[in-house]
Amino acid sequence: MNPRAIGTIGLAAVVVGTALYGERITTPEVKPGPVRITYWEKWTGFEGDAMRAVVDAFNKKQSEVFVELLTVSGIQDKTLLATSGGNPPDVAGLYGPNVAQYADSRAILPLDEFCAEAGLSRDSYIPCYWDIGFYKGHVWALPSTPASTALHYNKKMLREAGYDPDRPPRTFEELDAMAAKMTVREGGRKDGRIVRSGFLPNEPGWWNWSWGSFFGGKLWDGESKITVDTPEYIRAYKWIRSYSEKYGAGDLQNFRSGFGNFSSPQNAFMSEKVAMLIQGVWMYNFISQFAPKLEWGAAPFPYPADRPDLERSTLVDLDVLVIPKGAKHPKEAFKFIRYVQSQEGMELLCLGQRKHSPLATSSAEFYAKHPNPYIKLFTELAKSKNSISPPQLGIWPEYEAELNNAFDEVYLMKKTPEEAVAYVKARMQPILDDYLLKQRLREEAEKR
Repeated sequence: MNPRAIGTIGLAAVVVGTALYGERITTPEVKPGPVRITYWEKWTGFEGDAMRAVVDAFNKKQSEVFVELLTVSGIQDKTLLATSGGNPPDVAGLYGPNVAQYADSRAILPLDEFCAEAGLSRDSYIPCYWDIGFYKGHVWALPSTPASTALHYNKKMLREAGYDPDRPPRTFEELDAMAAKMTVREGGRKDGRIVRSGFLPNEPGWWNWSWGSFFGGKLWDGESKITVDTPEYIRAYKWIRSYSEKYGAGDLQNFRSGFGNFSSPQNAFMSEKVAMLIQGVWMYNFISQFAPKLEWGAAPFPYPADRPDLERSTLVDLDVLVIPKGAKHPKEAFKFIRYVQSQEGMELLCLGQRKHSPLATSSAEFYAKHPNPYIKLFTELAKSKNSISPPQLGIWPEYEAELNNAFDEVYLMKKTPEEAVAYVKARMQPILDDYLLKQRLREEAEKR
């Protein structure tokens, strides 16, 4: 070979080598960015802002995972549809009553191993909130924000009726008596239209399914039987009917037709048309916005005088975080969920939504900053042995609809309490039987 050619080749090699070396020196090593996960949530307004603050705090706190928060309406249906289509989000914010249906549909992942590794257990939470996400021996969901309910009452209206404004009713019997004294008809006539009510069993009407539980009843036996036709539920429906018998079903309907929207100054409680009602921890938010001068209080909801064991009964519910089946990044999804379960993340969220925390303990700073003067009451009520939540049933939507119909038929005096509960039992027991049979067959097929 020509020596000049050899020299040329050698020179080229040196140039190329130098160029490559220089490239390594001048170009920084490309590191992979954070894993981006998609989180679907239902909240808007200040509730959505509160969760967005949590997401932002998590994203700034570490660099391995980046959460993209998307607001999705109708989230329970859209998440199920996306999961069945094989393209679910990594995290979804559902409702507590969705857990059984999603778990039975194999639409969400069990979180047992993640929780064990993170040191999360029932002891980490107010028990009723852990229990909402625990179903058939597995953890399927963890809390985001919780809620408990209490009696909300108008202190001015109690005072005007001759009652101590700081001593609300403690039993159903006291509630009924005080309600009667605070109910006002136009012109004071017995046949005058109702212009003010002490209490209405269907205001706001969100928990018409639950009244039997306040009398000690259960909606099913936890295994296979619908139990709405028990004496406790019949007693509850008789109590409901007593308001229509006392005030007239038509008169009550006409009175309620004049109520404004819930989130408005024309709300029945905030406009002082109804003196007492059952409401959740969130009610403070609307009072402070629409009726800041309202003189109100909150207390444990009454119990039957002959059932002191039912004292401090409260409805509890929960927004939950789940990992849908088929999520692309379940490990990273749980890292975010774990942050929400920390005291830092949870208190940031619950303070932003002005609710109490579902964790077993809350910081003194959380209570000091919280604007709701009764926030400790709602926390302590959630710890009551008499907390009430919707039953863990995949058929709950159908069951709840039947119970709401039964309530209306009793309240409007179209059916007796006995007829109403018997009809619900006759309707729902075959549906439950069929559902449980399909679940057993599915589980047996999966074991093969």
